[in-house]
Amino acid sequence: MSSHHLSRRQFLKIAALSASGWLLAGCRPGLGGAPATLAATTAAPISTHTPAFTASATAAASAASLPTSTPALLPSASPTAVTPPFKTAVGIQRLVDYNPVGLRRALEQMLADTGALQGVNLRQARVGIKPNLTGGTWWDSAEKPPATELFVTHPAVVQALAELLIDAGASQIYFMDGLGDPTSFASWGYSRAAQSTNAKMVDLCLPAPYSGFARAVVPPEGQVYDRFYLNGLLNELDLFVSVAKMKCHTTTGVTLSLKNLFGIAPISVYRLRESDNHRSAFHGSSKYDTRVPRVIVDLNRTRPIHLAIVDGIITAEAGAGPWDSGLTQVKPGLITLGRDPVAVDCVSAALMGFDPAAPGGSAPFLHADNHLSLAEQAGVGVGNLADIKVYGEKIAISRFLFKPAP
Repeated sequence: MSSHHLSRRQFLKIAALSASGWLLAGCRPGLGGAPATLAATTAAPISTHTPAFTASATAAASAASLPTSTPALLPSASPTAVTPPFKTAVGIQRLVDYNPVGLRRALEQMLADTGALQGVNLRQARVGIKPNLTGGTWWDSAEKPPATELFVTHPAVVQALAELLIDAGASQIYFMDGLGDPTSFASWGYSRAAQSTNAKMVDLCLPAPYSGFARAVVPPEGQVYDRFYLNGLLNELDLFVSVAKMKCHTTTGVTLSLKNLFGIAPISVYRLRESDNHRSAFHGSSKYDTRVPRVIVDLNRTRPIHLAIVDGIITAEAGAGPWDSGLTQVKPGLITLGRDPVAVDCVSAALMGFDPAAPGGSAPFLHADNHLSLAEQAGVGVGNLADIKVYGEKIAISRFLFKPAP
């Protein structure tokens, strides 16, 4: 495939499905018809699908009334067929900034190279795009770089992807994350980014458009949880995309596509104390955390990622946000993409100068078990770099050495 800019017709040809219907392995279309409104309702939306969730509540979610009917969660997508000895593919592109033309060109090229949307029916699809909007706008400061060029996913990446998917036939785009600060969408540019695609913004810390959070069962065997209580809209998506920021993390070593799913869980359900503004129940009680890595695996098996993108164009090292005292802006100028989130995270970690297979207790996984290895062992994806076909830039000559979080 040429590195030149793909025409809209070429991209649509690559992304289109055969007329035989939904071909993404194990997946089925959403509700069909008009997309559901995101306005808060007093009654659960009507679904024609057989409910996959039960209405019983745990103590953690006893205050939430659950939807009466919710479609089943999508099973994990099969990786694109790749010529042996490779099992999956990841694209790497270089970008110096968030210019929309360059972003669109890079995304088109990686999608074409990796075949990440091959076999996916985008016609009338409902697509959820989950950026990393951690923390809150109270961390913004005139003395620091903008949050989108420091510790949260830049909205230009999400906008460029959304425009490509709309051009390929998607009917509704949702920008979705569980916000610790409800002003984050507007303050960090997502409201403006949504305008070009009529995207709807969904705070996953709230149950709307359902009257309460839905119970999602973890496929057996869950490593920490056997169920989660999540916004029911997560079950109605035809395509679910994780767009993470390339960063280190004080607990998990790296926070990329897989760790990004922490944000799908509502804070009110997964905090230990009313005063907590984070998912404190997910964390272990000891300095070396074996719980968080396994919660990450449970979340990814419950709500599988179909497309993973990591924004490492302008980001930060030595932490996940300004609450980490050593956080410093860096400009790796890199973006990665693939269908397999484990593979994308392993390639991204290698680009950061880390061994993605390093054991817990060693850099970058200094304070927890290696969640990348645990995810591979659980069948979430491919974690051996030797099994991953890399397109575009080469890892060996593109590495940008990150300082790990202490």
